Parts: sequence; C-alpha cells; structure tokens
Amino acid sequence: MAKLGKRTTAARAAFVGKANLSVEDAVALIKGASNTKFDETIDIAMNLGVDPRHADQMVRGAVTLPNGTGKTVRVAVFARGDKADEATAAGADIVGAEDLMEAIQGGKIDFDRCIATPDMMPIVGRLGKILGPRNLMPNPKIGTVTMDVKAAVDAAKGGEVQFKAEKAGVVHAGVGKLSFDDAQLVENVRAFVGAVLKAKPTGAKGAYMQKIVVSSTMGPGVTLDIDNAAGN
Repeated sequence: MAKLGKRTTAARAAFVGKANLSVEDAVALIKGASNTKFDETIDIAMNLGVDPRHADQMVRGAVTLPNGTGKTVRVAVFARGDKADEATAAGADIVGAEDLMEAIQGGKIDFDRCIATPDMMPIVGRLGKILGPRNLMPNPKIGTVTMDVKAAVDAAKGGEVQFKAEKAGVVHAGVGKLSFDDAQLVENVRAFVGAVLKAKPTGAKGAYMQKIVVSSTMGPGVTLDIDNAAGN
C-alpha cells in the first residue's frame, strides 16, 4: 500500500471522531481539510429506507440548486421544427431526431442531460437500454419530456440536479464546488436534502433518511445530523 503524504495524513486526521455534524460544521471541515490543486466537487450521498425495486418505493426527482452546481452542463434535445429551433436558441448543445438517435446508438454520448418533446418519445424509447443506466432517459416526471423546451434547457443549464435512488436505496449528487463560499454550499446541501425529503414515496416504511454523508472529490466523508440537514 502506498504511503500517504503528510498533508493527506493531516487532512484525514482532521476527520477522526467527527460525525453527525451540522451542515455548517461539515462544510467548514471539508473546505479546511482540502489540499488539492483543482476545484473539487462537493458530493452528497444519502442512504434511504427504500427498496427501489418496488415501484411505490422509487425515489426520483430534480431540484434547482440555489447557487448552481459550478459545472458546465451539456444538453441534448430531441426535437423537430420550431421546437428544435427553440432548443438551439435556448443554448442546447446538441439538437436532433433520428440523427441524434443514431449517434447515441453508435456510442457518441457527449452530453450530461437529455430532453425530448413528447412526439420524440417513440424514437427516444429505442435508446432506453443505453440512456437508462446512465440516468439520461427523458422523463415527464422530472420535466425532461416537455413541450416547454426553453424552460427545460434553462433549468439544466442553470443548476438543476436530477436524482434517482440506486438499487441499495442510495441517492447521490454533486452539490457545488470547493470554491463556493460556505454559505452557498450550506444552502445547496439543504436544498438537495429538502428535495429528496419531498420525494418520499408512499411505500417507504420506517426511517426514510438513514444516513447522509458529504465529501469532496478527493477527501474523506463526514456524516451529517439528519434533522439539521433537513432544516428541522
């Protein structure tokens, strides 16, 4: 095993014995311990008391973070005619129909968000096995199957984060960059937690939020006090 450098060892030591912190204390700890030369992403992972294999326990949604994500989001839109022009004018990076489908089938997936008008879904549906596992499949429940293409593109470019529970009931996302100030990160974390709380499914039993961990890209994680993170 490679030996850790002094700075990395010192950074990790700062986390020893720290658990169930307020969002403010966790953000301060993570920012203070970072020693990388790039702008790390601040990640959040939430263990939920759900089994997504059951339809009434699936957790899925989207939230626009008040301070954005700090990430440049590339958007693809399936549309034709006026709606294609609307998507282009709104700043979509890729706009197409059958040609876009063929590019994706050929392995060219150079976008982070996929939007479609309802009439495009027969085409998009053929891509379920490709886009689904990447959490890129357009879905009307989260506003990515819509006739309001401009609003959907604006949301994607403006800091909207989509989330979906994985098999183990874990939801995760990036909620900002290390370069954000503490207050911005705290606000983003609470906005994300609040959105997941609102997305609680009818079939959830027992404790819904079981564990919340935040970390930077290269740093260790620290658990949050769930009530504090939820704004209680």
